[in-house]
Amino acid sequence: MGLIDEANCIPVYADPHPHPQPLPTSRRGALRILGTLAPKYALKDWALNVLDTILHSFELLLRVDTLLMMSLGLVLGIFIGALPGFTTTMAMAVLLPISFFLNPVVGIPFLIGVYKGGIYGGSIPAVLVGIPGTGASVATTYDGLPLTKKGQSRKALDMALAASVIGDLSASALTIVLIGPIALIAMKFGPPELAAVMLLSMLVIAFSGTAMVIKSLVMLLLGMFFAMVGQDPIGALSRFTFGFFPLESGINLLPMLIGLFAIPEVLLAIEEKAKPFVEKSVRPEGDRLSLKELSACRRTIARSTIMGGVIGMIPGVGQVVAALTAYAAAKTASPAPEKFGTGILEGVAAPEAANNAVNGPTMVPLLTLGIPGDNITAILLGAFVVQGLRPGPQLFARQAPLIYAILFSMLIACVLLLVLGYLLIPLFSKVVMIRKAYLVPLTVVFAFVGTYVFRSNVFDLYFLIFFGLIGYTARKLSFDVTPLVMAFILTPVLEYSLGQSILLSQGNLFHYVVVERPLALAIILATPVLTWLMWYRTRKLRNPDPVPGGEPATAE
Repeated sequence: MGLIDEANCIPVYADPHPHPQPLPTSRRGALRILGTLAPKYALKDWALNVLDTILHSFELLLRVDTLLMMSLGLVLGIFIGALPGFTTTMAMAVLLPISFFLNPVVGIPFLIGVYKGGIYGGSIPAVLVGIPGTGASVATTYDGLPLTKKGQSRKALDMALAASVIGDLSASALTIVLIGPIALIAMKFGPPELAAVMLLSMLVIAFSGTAMVIKSLVMLLLGMFFAMVGQDPIGALSRFTFGFFPLESGINLLPMLIGLFAIPEVLLAIEEKAKPFVEKSVRPEGDRLSLKELSACRRTIARSTIMGGVIGMIPGVGQVVAALTAYAAAKTASPAPEKFGTGILEGVAAPEAANNAVNGPTMVPLLTLGIPGDNITAILLGAFVVQGLRPGPQLFARQAPLIYAILFSMLIACVLLLVLGYLLIPLFSKVVMIRKAYLVPLTVVFAFVGTYVFRSNVFDLYFLIFFGLIGYTARKLSFDVTPLVMAFILTPVLEYSLGQSILLSQGNLFHYVVVERPLALAIILATPVLTWLMWYRTRKLRNPDPVPGGEPATAE
């Protein structure tokens, strides 16, 4: 059973039924034991298939280079997350090209490490200097900085690490359990159902974004326009190319992602004259966190993990909302809510458990339907597509062992995060002293080199600059670029599925959908209701109870 298609450099897993291949000893032995026990315990064939997939996934995952690259991704993620103003999304965009030159079971876990490390890393400056390294750590500042002023910064950092790992590990484990059944349901979707789901997803993302609805719709339409540049997926006719040959193949996803998420950060840093993040030296002080103190926060961590996991499955909401909502819930449930904002460990545990619990569940809509829930999973989608793995209903049928290997890598990344974070907190606490002037040129180099080496096409650099200017302008005018990116990714799937549906309907699309595809009709009828509910619910999540200082909490 070969692991790499030499022609395309992508992993393949041949169907074992026509030409069975000998299993490795470990898998063969485990399946033989279960096969012997099957009559006694009435194990189904599907259970044996699931076990074989899981064992195969561990064979793919447990390799030295995967663990090393995940560790490197975590370190880089924590480093960038600890830099105020440098977001996890920017780190993912800049480091994305590295994954293209690695095996999928190495490159994608590397990006997952950057993702998890970046979300946790934002808590370090939030605790030490009251500046959130990422938007996900806004709520951590409410009690993190007061704890530092009390001389308990080390204890606060340890609590942030422990809550992050517990929340992330629990939510990721639940994701692995749920994603299989959800994928089985998604595999029943045909072109009409898939087109309806894509339309619903785009509207939900637009109406639940951080900007005004009208601004989100403008960005959504702009993303759809960019996605239609090139050749249409059904008739291969050129459109919106204006006679310019480089546009015939369409706009590449990579320069768009790096341009929208990395270049604006560089331009904003230059605009602020690249001052140091913090003028004076900071370092962790006080005793370490004890098991008794951690145990005292177990209910808060459990509650926040559940809230973060649920919010993570909702497209367009994200870590900021999860953290603020969990903080408000912890304050409400506390017997002494007046202590929140004065420096208590629960005030650090609640937002950190919630914002990290979002990480795993965001993979559910991405892998089962090909729908990224936020900017970070949109970048992950780009990594999957470049590796020849198009997320969607058929992905599990074709590449189940590889996908489960990537899912299990999330659990291993949590363990590595605990070890690396515990050992390197003193080192990462010094990151806030680094001047932006040293990092901005490096970011520019990574952005341009990473964009060019992917296809060695100079026009990709022009697209990088073009989308960088769009991203910068959008930031200055308070437009959210998320709907643009999501529309660019989902429009080809929507258009192709809609074209297939029209062909299958033989000219009578209304009759075909109403009579022959009741599930697609149900999704279409539910779209306005679900869109309104998501908009209303997201608005409430973004405006929870007032936070310390008396102002309502809002997402960045």
